[in-house]
Amino acid sequence: MTIDEIISFVSGLDGVLTQTPTPGDGTPELSWGDTFFFYAPDGAAQATAQPFATITTKNYPGDETSRLDRPDIFRVNIAAGKEAFIRWTGHTPRRPTRAKADPSATDAVFAHPVYGAAGWLAVINPGKHTEASTRDLLRTAHHLARTRHERRARSAGC
Repeated sequence: MTIDEIISFVSGLDGVLTQTPTPGDGTPELSWGDTFFFYAPDGAAQATAQPFATITTKNYPGDETSRLDRPDIFRVNIAAGKEAFIRWTGHTPRRPTRAKADPSATDAVFAHPVYGAAGWLAVINPGKHTEASTRDLLRTAHHLARTRHERRARSAGC
């Protein structure tokens, strides 16, 4: 899967707001070129909204273990929920694993090296082994984000 294929797939899900920061749009320089997916059926992300998935194309401070500084490397980060996290890692998000997956391996699903404790999964350059799984995890993350949005809207009386 290419970055463009992932963006097209996720952007095609209902209510998705896709943001790819660029120079001059008021976003931090570090985020330029990365992509963030929000569930925002009205087309505007809430100020406190968190993305349900992202694509990162470079190392961030404190997040260098995936070695995203290699040529043509990117990582899809997915908030697919506790059940999917357990299914893929064999443990709950907040519980450390005994055998850690290589966070720089391509075409493999693993606990996000920084946000794994929050239940995020990651895939570097999804390929033949993980393309279908990546799509399923992105659908799950989208569903969970939509469910959270709808629950918040009901509790706010909207």
